[in-house]
Amino acid sequence: MAETLFTELSIIILLTLGVTGIMRLLKQPLVIGYIITGVLAGPYYLNLLQSTENLTTFSHIGVALLLFMVGINLSPNVVRDLGKVALVTGIGQVVFTSLLGFAIAKFLGFSTLVSLYLSIAISFSSTIIIMKLLSDKGDLETLYGRISIGFLIVQDLIAILILLFISSLSSQSRVSFANIILEGAGLLVLLFIAGISFLPWITKAIAKSQEFLLLFSTGWALAVASLFQYFNFSIEIGALLAGVSLSLSPYRYEIAARMKPLRDFFIVLFFILLGSQMVFSDVSQYVLPMVLLSAFVLIGNPVIVMALMGFLGYTRKNGFLAGLTVAQISEFSLILVALGVSVGHLPADILSLITGIGLITIAGSSYMIIYANKIYPWFAPRLKIFERPGKKVDEHRYHKGGDYDIILFGYNRIGFSLLESFRKIKKRFLVVDYNPETILSLAKEKFDCMYGDASDSELLNELNFSSAKMVISSIPDLDTNLLLIRHVHQANQRAIIIVVSHQIDEALTLYDAGATYVLMPHFLGGSYASAMIEKHGLNFRKFIQEKARHMEHLNRRKEIGHEHPTHDRR
Repeated sequence: MAETLFTELSIIILLTLGVTGIMRLLKQPLVIGYIITGVLAGPYYLNLLQSTENLTTFSHIGVALLLFMVGINLSPNVVRDLGKVALVTGIGQVVFTSLLGFAIAKFLGFSTLVSLYLSIAISFSSTIIIMKLLSDKGDLETLYGRISIGFLIVQDLIAILILLFISSLSSQSRVSFANIILEGAGLLVLLFIAGISFLPWITKAIAKSQEFLLLFSTGWALAVASLFQYFNFSIEIGALLAGVSLSLSPYRYEIAARMKPLRDFFIVLFFILLGSQMVFSDVSQYVLPMVLLSAFVLIGNPVIVMALMGFLGYTRKNGFLAGLTVAQISEFSLILVALGVSVGHLPADILSLITGIGLITIAGSSYMIIYANKIYPWFAPRLKIFERPGKKVDEHRYHKGGDYDIILFGYNRIGFSLLESFRKIKKRFLVVDYNPETILSLAKEKFDCMYGDASDSELLNELNFSSAKMVISSIPDLDTNLLLIRHVHQANQRAIIIVVSHQIDEALTLYDAGATYVLMPHFLGGSYASAMIEKHGLNFRKFIQEKARHMEHLNRRKEIGHEHPTHDRR
């Protein structure tokens, strides 16, 4: 058995390498490559997957680790700030999609029960796929990214409750729906007690050993997920709550960084297995329903989310970007229909229909999300109907207007140090940042600031670059910085433009586009160390003084929640 599993894994990894290599050459989303690999390895083509039980376990580990890392970032502050929009959008989208989907299914001639299942199935979107796509884009920490993950988790909770309810209707089920809810409440209480009592003590005690910290975190995630599974809950919810219980730990960044490679490997197996389990028999009779329901998911779901977020007062761009994250169906959709077939509510061929919808919408939404910033300008003028008049909740402005000597895009990390210099030279400056929490923090310190994304052309058109002496972007994204350079040059040819890059080729491209200076943090660190050695020589006392200043600086950054980046976008 072990030899068979080892051989299967080896062949699957090689097949995945070949398929994703082609996808990379064609500049296509790798997630689609993983799913195609699963389809090829599945029973309809190469039939390579014989140890499906073991591979399913591996894929569950990937899902558990992924949602554990989502949970570890769901601190009380995030829940407090985004809880309302997540609940309203998550519940609202499921309700409206289900109602409209039911009407479409009835129009297509399906029975009431089949229409009910289909309408609910297409109302759920995949948290796992969206997490992967947003992580690859570096958008997980943006406002729309956090809102999206929030309402997708709400959707997952609704999906799990529906699955539990349908399971309880089965004559084979011995567990009542009420008992399941009571058990869930008990588990939540236990996790809450653990999160405020012994978990902080344990993580502090073992944090000196990075390997021990990784081992404990992985064990905690899988143990809590297994506990929830034992009580008839999903592994996903257990892993998510395991992460939430560690969200207040000061070592959560180290935990997340250590677990990322492990998570990435196992989550690839999840997508491969998802592709292998798709059913393609008897598809021809459902071509029209498949096309219409897929179109509704790809277009209707985003429109519903944009309308809900507009009603809540969010700008059309955040509504548009968040809306695209619901333009596909979820793995829960497939599970729901499969459960409906197993309990006798649905004919078996409906599984082929939902599989086809899954393939179309997952592929379509992947392209939409990856190229969202490129397609948004085409739709922006037509999206004004989704904005409420007046001040937007995500459009914080704390400045008096007028002319500014310096405009800084991105306060976190690099921007923090630059702000100190602005104050010393006593120049009037404006800070633009995409994080509302950062803007509120700056406003409390009486700095001129506003919420905004440097990749938003409408925002750049609003800013007065003509009188600015210097424009700085601390965002290491090539397309964003090229757009910013163009806008500044159109208004002011003499402004100093400083941008950030992590790649030499990108830095040279930025210079060719008109950047005055390109900061490359990794190289600058080496240059600073060289200058310090030349200045102090081998004077031990001088280096101790530098250490004290650096520790004071690091502690200040830690107080405001900064963490040193690895290679992420912002």
